[in-house]
Amino acid sequence: MKTFASPFTLHLPEFLWPLAARRQTGFGPGLATPLFATLALLALLALSGCADMKGISPQSKMTDGNTLSAGSAIQGASLDAHWPKAAWWQAYGDTQLDGLVQQAISGSPTLKIARARVELARSLAGVARAKTLPSVGAKAESTRELFTGQGLVPPPLAGNWEWYNEIAVKAEYDLDLWEKDRSALEAALDTIHASAAEARSAQLQLETSVVRSYLQLALQYQLRDVANASLQQQEAIANIARRRLRAGLGTQLEVSQAETSLPVARSNIEQLDEAISLARNQIAALSGQGPGAGDAIQRPNLLPGSRNNASAQLPISLPDYVPANLIGRRPDVVAQRWRVEAAGKNIEVAKAGFYPDINISAFLGFQSLGFAGFLSSNAAARGIAPAISLPIFEGGRLRSQLGAQTANYDAAVESYNNTLVLALQAVADQIVKLKSSEKQKAEIEKALALAQRTYDLAQRSYHSGISEYLTVLNTQTVLLQQQQRMEQINTAYLDAWAQLMQALGGGLEEKPAPAIADNKQ
Repeated sequence: MKTFASPFTLHLPEFLWPLAARRQTGFGPGLATPLFATLALLALLALSGCADMKGISPQSKMTDGNTLSAGSAIQGASLDAHWPKAAWWQAYGDTQLDGLVQQAISGSPTLKIARARVELARSLAGVARAKTLPSVGAKAESTRELFTGQGLVPPPLAGNWEWYNEIAVKAEYDLDLWEKDRSALEAALDTIHASAAEARSAQLQLETSVVRSYLQLALQYQLRDVANASLQQQEAIANIARRRLRAGLGTQLEVSQAETSLPVARSNIEQLDEAISLARNQIAALSGQGPGAGDAIQRPNLLPGSRNNASAQLPISLPDYVPANLIGRRPDVVAQRWRVEAAGKNIEVAKAGFYPDINISAFLGFQSLGFAGFLSSNAAARGIAPAISLPIFEGGRLRSQLGAQTANYDAAVESYNNTLVLALQAVADQIVKLKSSEKQKAEIEKALALAQRTYDLAQRSYHSGISEYLTVLNTQTVLLQQQQRMEQINTAYLDAWAQLMQALGGGLEEKPAPAIADNKQ
């Protein structure tokens, strides 16, 4: 049985069905199928104006980085630095820190989730790519059927049971004249770019979190040293009070006052031990490990040989043209830019829905009632069917879809603008912190030098018999306080420098989107 499909297959709206019925009754047998198809197509084209895109367009515009004022903090910074390297944390000179960051990059569940999102975007892009290619399928069917006596099947099959058999290969291809499928593919590819940049942003956030937690761990160790020295000082004062009491020179009140500070000093040390343990646990968790891994973390050794001069090895400086270059260097800004690109392509997809959709399908195979001669040349069947689908009355669906995609584009643009502004603010904030830390450090260094000088004078006076040892201990208290402030301001400087590296985008270098695998199914 040979069959040939008509040249055009029209997907008619419901109100045109009666017109199609008249083709077989009222118009008579002389009306050819191509003529009817042409008339119907003209009718559809005449009615297509009912769906239009008037009044729907994006309202937001992307901010040009060059138009943003950098501000005095950025403009006043030295511009002799390079952009951060991929392993920017190595500037701290601590090999243990280097290993912890690398472990976090390889083992963090957060990063694995981000990478999985990239793979998801790549797979969805493969699906979008498949829609731009021809699809080919095959089917085989054998049905035992009772044919009605009032249908199209003639006697002797009418009213009897028989097998209906079919085997065929079918192919379909959408001409995509308005590039709807192509725009959808480009949007999917842009999404891969965005997901990859977001994964890099998650990695940068993780790197910074590990570094900052490590800096806090180092600070807790340094403060514990000061707390231990303070405890030793308080014990020495208590011992002096006890000796004075035994010699009849002091009172029990003086002993009680001296001993009261001892539990407080021990409590401070316990708090610092707690902070050290918590910082270790946090670093272990950031690297995707259990608390046991945190127990193995040793005392940090940051910037060996220059513990009190961090600014000498990590100076305040920026690369040239920060506002403009930040667009391509900071991963969250890059990700938002790709989101805008994808949203723009989705608008093109929505616009293409207003135009006719033309596709071609074809089949080749065998069809037979019964098994006799099923695979013979007489049972061969083939056909080709162009199909045109044209939206006419959609109840506002197409305009709503376009409006939704346009609003999504505006939201993506404003998200990009906001991210860019916050990125520039982050750079300026860290420059302000670094400069302020330098100034604070200069004043604390003066106070520390004076406290050291006072302590040295008190010791000489004591050894000369001019003053009591309590005077020495009191001046030592002031010295320990200044040492504690110095450790805190040094850590604040190191922490602000880490945040500056994050604000500058770490070591990101924008790369092409990952290739998608051919989808042949």
